[in-house]
Amino acid sequence: MFKFPALAQIILALFFLTSCSSREQKNTKIRTSEDDKSDSLLLVYDPAKADTRIHAFMQKLHKTRGFNGNVLVAKKGKILYENAIGWADYLHKDSLTTSSRFELASVTKPMTGIAVLQLVEQGKIKLDQDVRDFFPDFPYTGITVRMLLCHRSGMMNYVYFVDGIFRKEHKNQSKGITNQDVMKIIAEKKPAPYTQPNRKFHYNNSNFMVLAAIIEKVTGKSYTEYMKENVFDPAGMKNTAVLSKATYDKIPTDVVGHDRTWRYSVVQNFLDGPVGDKGIYSTVQDLLLLDHALKKGRLLSKAWQDSAYTGHNPMIKGHFNYGYGWRIFEGDGHKVVYHTGWWHGFRHIYLRDLTADITIVLLSNLTNGSLLQLDELFNLVGMPVVRKSAYTGAGETSED
Repeated sequence: MFKFPALAQIILALFFLTSCSSREQKNTKIRTSEDDKSDSLLLVYDPAKADTRIHAFMQKLHKTRGFNGNVLVAKKGKILYENAIGWADYLHKDSLTTSSRFELASVTKPMTGIAVLQLVEQGKIKLDQDVRDFFPDFPYTGITVRMLLCHRSGMMNYVYFVDGIFRKEHKNQSKGITNQDVMKIIAEKKPAPYTQPNRKFHYNNSNFMVLAAIIEKVTGKSYTEYMKENVFDPAGMKNTAVLSKATYDKIPTDVVGHDRTWRYSVVQNFLDGPVGDKGIYSTVQDLLLLDHALKKGRLLSKAWQDSAYTGHNPMIKGHFNYGYGWRIFEGDGHKVVYHTGWWHGFRHIYLRDLTADITIVLLSNLTNGSLLQLDELFNLVGMPVVRKSAYTGAGETSED
């Protein structure tokens, strides 16, 4: 004789499991042959048909301003110019190629933002959820996911704080530490915050390091795994990966960062372990594919992208703001979302003019200030000048 309450429970359990499975399948971005075809067409480029004006500008930037790195400029689905200029590793005289992978520094942050918003879209994270929901021993109250995404947490910068501890306590600086290691240090040492939560915009690497730790806690996967499965693979970014010194004794990359002059190649250390604020390695072509995947809705819905591209801070100088992982420029009838990067000898800018459908990627492994001189390039491609002294921060991380 059947016990209907027990049978009902079994049916409900099966329904729940089927529903969850269906929801997970719906949230998984599966590539199609059409996606592959679309990406292949996007990356078609004939150097013989390069925009001669952009070529002349980049040669001048190289010769007179010392630009060393890779560049890609695309407009309305077509690459106008792509080139590799200079050395990947000056000591060994290895030349860059257009497939060279650079440590993206803070150009990592938009991708961490995409990952977090995916989880918000799936209902696994709430924007106004407190960090202490994920890490009960987190020493600050009132800091939410939303505040982390738009740099309003008021946290101190973990890079300087942890570096100070390692120097003072004479710790081993050759072995990389993890995000979870940093979270434990913050819980134990309880460093004073910069300011109160949500009081003001304060650009800070700690925000996106914590977000990466939350991604790992919520998904049960490493940041490396989650990003590959949910961002890089769906976008077709085959030459992109998260590479952490906590995993590798020496991060496997052929492109070396050089600080200001060729005499100083920057050695990887324990601070190349934490990821989310940095730690993604990629190419100029893969960053174009990221732009393409976002426009095609492969990674996030339009509604959540619009939210990411909305300023969540007071406007600066009438044009500049910060959304969820993206810097924002609005002016001259254009909306540009972008991010800069500056870390251990790497300096970059990645711009997406959403109005004119223009993508500019400049990845450099020589931090000499050449990327301050891009006004002419902006004028050539028909987008507004996005400058705001983007690289005048006091250190490698304060304004990247």
